[in-house]
Amino acid sequence: MELNPDILASLIVIITVVFVLKINQINNRVIQGILNWFPAILFAYVIPAGFTHAFGWDLSGVVLHSWSRNWIIPITLLAVMSALPLRQLAIVGARPLILFFAGSLFIATLPVILVSAFTLFSPDNQAIFIDQDYWKGLVPIVGGWIGGSTSQLILKELAQTPENIFLSVLVLDNILVNIWTILMFQFIKKGEMISQWMGIKDPLPANLASADQTTGKKIYPWAIFLVFVSLAGITFWLEISFLNLVISLSILGMMLGNLVPNWNTGFSLKLGGVCIVLVMAILGLRLDFSNLTLPFSFVGLVLVWLILHFLGMILVSRVLRLNLIWVPIASMANLGGISTAPAVTAAYRKDLMPHAVLLAILSMVTGTAWGMLTIYLFSNWIL
Repeated sequence: MELNPDILASLIVIITVVFVLKINQINNRVIQGILNWFPAILFAYVIPAGFTHAFGWDLSGVVLHSWSRNWIIPITLLAVMSALPLRQLAIVGARPLILFFAGSLFIATLPVILVSAFTLFSPDNQAIFIDQDYWKGLVPIVGGWIGGSTSQLILKELAQTPENIFLSVLVLDNILVNIWTILMFQFIKKGEMISQWMGIKDPLPANLASADQTTGKKIYPWAIFLVFVSLAGITFWLEISFLNLVISLSILGMMLGNLVPNWNTGFSLKLGGVCIVLVMAILGLRLDFSNLTLPFSFVGLVLVWLILHFLGMILVSRVLRLNLIWVPIASMANLGGISTAPAVTAAYRKDLMPHAVLLAILSMVTGTAWGMLTIYLFSNWIL
């Protein structure tokens, strides 16, 4: 008896999500070492693809894909966007914020400039990036570096990145971010010394106040989930475009998190994390392993892109007369996110970790907007 494709897909996704959530909780040095280089979120994408590839199943047309686009992604957006405490950004200070946004701007604009330069000097690169649509693989990198998995998934949809390019980009992105994290661990320890060598005499800020100043009982998780489902249902009923859905739900999420008293930010982040794994697992059902390659020029461009991002932040920090320890903090908030940014910061001063967390959250909720800028620049300048 042949199993219904929708039931089969649901079982694979459930198994994958449970595995990914459980493996993250295992306190084993070997497993944690593996996850440092091959994070659980990548397992969420590869495991379903492994099932379909091994057994020759075609699950690209199951109903889960429409559910993901119409319900799960909207709920994920609302959950992540409602986690940004706008009122506390002032505590971080203006100059670190300027440096952080400069880093984001470099990430969003450099791929367009580099593709333009690469194609100018080589007709082969014109064929690779434009004719073969490899520029669409750069857009999810913008989202992955600045906004994390949520932005990466949304921008994949907006740019219509082919599945084989997307998986290759995920693997490359994971390798580079891990290497970059190691380099930033080393740089932050020498940031003070390099600042003095460059003539920058900038004192570091005092300890950040508690990130949560609200009092009273938090809103029940079931109530928040009901709000998210209702808003997702309204957008589905209105049949608005995916782009308008992203913009409207991002604004609504920020309003909920900042205007509703005693908003349960912790639950919103947890829900967003689970939804991201769920979306990745559903995406994996469509993956085809047969074309898992990237051209050398693509990899080279990404490496140049990453280096120029860092050099640009060094220059901005020098102009602002800002202590250079903010460069790795802001860079990891852009590239690493909510876990690696405070980890790198703790290697220098643990009391600066809340600053890194705030910048990482800001990165998480602005990544999609920066990726939209990249798509706009590609559409109006290169294509």
